[in-house]
Parts: sequence; structure tokens; C-alpha cells
Amino acid sequence: MPRIVDAPQQDAIELAEVVEALESGFDNRDEDNFASWGSLLRRLANNRTFLPNLMIAELKDRCADQVRDNQYSAQVIMLHGGRNFYMRANLWPAMNDSIVRHSGTDPFFYGVPHDHNFSFLTVGYFGPGYWSEYYEYDYDKVIGYLGEPVDLRFVEKTRLEQGKVMLYRAHRDIHLQLPADEMSVSLNIVEGAGTTPYRDQYRFDVENRNIAGIMTRTSAEPLLAIAAHCGGEEGMDLISAFASRHPSERMRWSALQAQAGAAPSLDERIAVFEAGTRSDSPLVSKLAVREIAKLESCRDWIERGPETVAA
Repeated sequence: MPRIVDAPQQDAIELAEVVEALESGFDNRDEDNFASWGSLLRRLANNRTFLPNLMIAELKDRCADQVRDNQYSAQVIMLHGGRNFYMRANLWPAMNDSIVRHSGTDPFFYGVPHDHNFSFLTVGYFGPGYWSEYYEYDYDKVIGYLGEPVDLRFVEKTRLEQGKVMLYRAHRDIHLQLPADEMSVSLNIVEGAGTTPYRDQYRFDVENRNIAGIMTRTSAEPLLAIAAHCGGEEGMDLISAFASRHPSERMRWSALQAQAGAAPSLDERIAVFEAGTRSDSPLVSKLAVREIAKLESCRDWIERGPETVAA
């Protein structure tokens, strides 16, 4: 489960003080350094007026800063965007709150077991806090394909109470998040890194202990398909480079799919995937084998059309 950070501080500080300190010494690559900022976050959580004042100021300004800087849903209030971190506040409604009754639970990831492809510190700021069932897994032993068995280890069920500080560790901690008993708010210091969109985040089936979904998406993926069909020789050269040596295995697979999608015949499409089976990426080679099997099973339908096959 997330690392519990001992933070007994009772004094309060301002958001600007936290930002100034983080800008001068925060290292998002070091777990101990990350955890050491828990005491500062706890002191900010002791400040009972900074967030209400910020929210009132935003409302007076028609939420102009949030519209400009916030890429999340209305559940999240962005507090600051730093060099290698950002800060946010998260709203966690109860099941009987009107926003859940009218919009459902999807925006809050309730009931969706998932890990994170970034680390973040969190503290309970207001209310009783959301509940979570916590699991751990070994990311390095996972290839990353749908349905892949995963050794999920249940740890405990607990909630993020006011003043409690936890460090969620990227690619290790899984939580099945459950609604708060009453409206709650948490504060986060989140790792900011340009590589985050290329690092896999998974949705899990905790009952069957497997990967149920890939939650990471990048804007580059659909662009690869467009480049393959419309980019000419230069586009195909770029896609070939992505497929062979992009640092993200998921992007290498997307590039291979784009190459295959532009192939003029079924056999040429399969040949692209056959090359992928020899990749040094376990993800690419595994998915390529599965894709070839799917294409071969549908060969008659693809080559002769559904009406001919049915006849």
C-alpha cells in the first residue's frame, strides 16, 4: 500500500511557502526525498483557510486560472504548476451527494482498481476521507497486455483521514477507490515529468487478478495512423523509427500497428507483425503474436468479405 509518512506537525503555513521550498529542493526521482516533503504538505493541510479563499477567488474570476491551467475534470483544483511537480486539491463526494447522483462515479474513479504512472504525496484536508482497498504488484514482472495475469497482493482497506499523509508510489501501489462517507478533500504534490504519458498505467481486475485495461493514452498514437496513410515516404520513415527504437514500448507497438494498417494486403500486414514478433520488447512481441493469430482466424472474412463467407 502507499507509504505512510509520519507527519505530526501542528503548525500551519501558506501555499506560497510550500511552493518556494519545493522549487528549491524537490527531487521527484528519489522516493525518500519525495516522502520527506510530507511534513510540509501536512503543515499546509493545517491551514484551514487557504483553500476556501482560493476557491472563492476563482469563483469571483469565473475560474479563469482553472480554465487555463487545469486539464482535469471539475473534481480537481489546480494549485500550482512547478518545474518538476504540480500541486492540486481533489474533491471526493459521497454517494448521496448531488454530483454523484447526477453524473455518476466515473469522474472520481470509484470502483476502478488502478495503479499510477507517477508518484504523488497526498494528505487528507477536509472530511472523513475516501476509502481504498490497497494492493501491491511487481511492475517489472508485467508485460502489459490485456488479460495478463498479475500477482496482486492485498494489503488492507483504509481511508485517507484528515491529516494523514501517504506517498503513492508509481507502478507499485494499486487502489480500488471507494466513496467517502461525506464530502472530502485531499491535497497532492504530484511528480511532474515529460515521460509520464509514455509510462503505462493499468486498470486491474482484482477478482481474476489480471490487467483489465490500459489507461495511458497519448495524442501521438492517432497521429501515427494518419502519418502512415497520408505522410508519404517521410511519414513511413518516422513510423519505422518509432517502431524500432522509441523508448516507450507502448509507442513502439502503436507505430507497428500503424505500419501494418497501411500495408496494401493481408499478407503484407501479417509480415509487419511477424517482424514485430522478433522485437526485443516483450510487449511488442507478445502483442504481435496475438495480432497475427487474430488476422489468420479472420482471413476468409477479410479476403472474401462477410457475405461470401456466410454463403
